[in-house]
Amino acid sequence: MASCKPKAAPVTPVGDYSGKVVIDPINRIEGHLRIEVEVENGRVKNAWSSSQLFRGLELILQGRDPRDAKHFTQRSCGVCTHTHALASTRCVENAIGVDKKIPETGVMLRNMLLGAQFMHDHIVHFYHLHALDWVDVVSALSADPKKSADLANGAGLGHRKHTVKELEETQARLKKFVGSGQLGIFSNAYFLEPHPAYKLPPELNLLATHHYLQALKLQLLPARMMAMIGGKNPHTQSLYEGGITCYDILKKENLKKFKALYQETMTFVNDTYWPDIKAVAPYYLDWGAIGRTTHFMSCGEFPTNEGDPSTRFMPSGVIYNRDISKVEEFDGKYIEEGVKYGWYEDGDPKHPWKGETKPMYTDMDHMTSEDTRKYSWMKAPEYDGKSTEVGPLAQVLVAYGKNHEPTVKLVNQLLSHLGVGPEALFSTLGRTAARCIETKVVGDEMLKWITTVEKNVASGKAEIIAPFEMPDKAYGVGFVNAPRGTLSHWIEIEGGKIKNFQLVVPSTWNLGPRRDDGTLGPTEEALIGTPVADPKRPVEILRTVHSYDPCIACGVHVIDPKSNEVYKFKVC
Repeated sequence: MASCKPKAAPVTPVGDYSGKVVIDPINRIEGHLRIEVEVENGRVKNAWSSSQLFRGLELILQGRDPRDAKHFTQRSCGVCTHTHALASTRCVENAIGVDKKIPETGVMLRNMLLGAQFMHDHIVHFYHLHALDWVDVVSALSADPKKSADLANGAGLGHRKHTVKELEETQARLKKFVGSGQLGIFSNAYFLEPHPAYKLPPELNLLATHHYLQALKLQLLPARMMAMIGGKNPHTQSLYEGGITCYDILKKENLKKFKALYQETMTFVNDTYWPDIKAVAPYYLDWGAIGRTTHFMSCGEFPTNEGDPSTRFMPSGVIYNRDISKVEEFDGKYIEEGVKYGWYEDGDPKHPWKGETKPMYTDMDHMTSEDTRKYSWMKAPEYDGKSTEVGPLAQVLVAYGKNHEPTVKLVNQLLSHLGVGPEALFSTLGRTAARCIETKVVGDEMLKWITTVEKNVASGKAEIIAPFEMPDKAYGVGFVNAPRGTLSHWIEIEGGKIKNFQLVVPSTWNLGPRRDDGTLGPTEEALIGTPVADPKRPVEILRTVHSYDPCIACGVHVIDPKSNEVYKFKVC
């Protein structure tokens, strides 16, 4: 039987470089990210995460009808659009008091829509935004397709059966790319020459590349699922305060189509995505100690009652100091945002309901660790005064600590397979695996939501919206555990209009700058100690940054501070 486990997982090599490495931009649809690190003897000693784009959506919303918020806020991102619409809708519902009155079918349809977004985002992230940090595509050219097929078919990981012919066809496509002097969709200078940080054997590189190409087509299915309930995709139109207005999905033939798309997507998750995680991870076990942060938080997700957070399928909670034996209860009153290191007018950290958005750009030149240096358009969120990671890893850790049965089952299965303990979860490797675990857990639960809607439609009890009246004055908050993590929208209504609106988004939590007391943001903290074998090709830095899913870099510029030479290369 073929085995995916290496005899001894090699340790990521460390170079002898000392100096600064700048990766700018690491692009994403919602903005541009710059990462600057200080390297000493081949390891990251200090780091700065800088958001390079100011949008000002919170200012645009002032004076508008609260019901307009969902249409504006989902334009803050071209990927997680629906999650912003849902957060804004929940925010207004909380303010007007209709959140607990939404009919069951309406809640289940919302869960199905958000669940489809999770499936789409996590599949795309692993294969198209993150996999090439671990997979050497050019190495696949030297693979034996038969051995690749044997690996997939005999490793006991759960892969669907692969034929030698399909892997030969993938290898032939790669040869055409390379033979033309280009790598096409895989264009990435890391792969033009061997890089010591890549550890997979050629056969596994070929198998992973084959799945990369399959995922390009597969991701269309959950996108269609979103459009069936959302009215369109990526910017959904069906959410409305008090429920959802997607009456067309209630037709039996449309529910049947949705269910078929769901089942085909989950087949890929179970037979390809999950086995790939188990196949690749053993070669990078040292990354179970790289990319670590300290505190974690999740607001939970997928309720049966929108107005009662305790009914959410994925539980909420807070973990301090990596102690998963003690999960504290989540409470939004402990959230504040600081601006000392952001390009905003100075002031004390504020709760979002009291939040201000007063831009004040200074400069980026000679960015250092000086106490007064501003270097990002992001604010610095904190929970209970602490820099806190959100996202799939935080959600999986909270669920694991709370003995959430489906999560515990999958986490223990993976830890047993890798031969490591829970401490390995607090890492870049754990962060990457947690996305797949979250995808499976949410995906499996979706069948129950679909079944509930089917039963309600059959019984004639398929109400999907509740009436409401807009108050003259009110405060509201909407929490959504988006694919990237805890998202919250905060509203103050006065005169029936939006007086103040604040977004505290997952990327701000994870990629924001230092807190006012100098504590590093989660990504900055996670980068400390990262080995850098080659400063001209800092793939190790990208592994940790991409594990937070800030979308994908279109270009990387590494500057040698001694020679002032600028190295430019493309990144897939």
